[in-house]
Amino acid sequence: MGENITTWSALAEPNRLHIVELLRGGPLTVGEIAERLGLRQPQVSKHLRVLSDSGLVEVYPRANRRIYKLRPQPFLELNDWIHSFRTIWEGRLERLDDYLRELQE
Repeated sequence: MGENITTWSALAEPNRLHIVELLRGGPLTVGEIAERLGLRQPQVSKHLRVLSDSGLVEVYPRANRRIYKLRPQPFLELNDWIHSFRTIWEGRLERLDDYLRELQE
C-alpha cells in the first residue's frame, strides 16, 4: 500500500497528472512537455523529478536530450489495487440482488 500512497501523492498535483496524460501518448522531452502544457522548463523538470522519484516515469538520454516515458509497473499495481475494491463491491451488489429477489418472491 505504501507504494500506492506515493503514486497517488505524485498524481494528486494537477500539472503532474497532465504530464502523465501527455506521456500516455509516448515519450517526450522536457521542452516538449513544457510547450504543450504552457509551463516553464524548470517547473516541468521539478514535476518530472517527483514523478521519477515515485517510479512513475523513467528518463533516458538521447544525444543531448533527456527523454521521459511512463513506467507501466506502478500503473499496473494501481489497477490491481483498484480492482480489489471493485471485486468487493461486485460481491456486495450480487448479495443485494439476491436479497431483492427474495423480497419479491
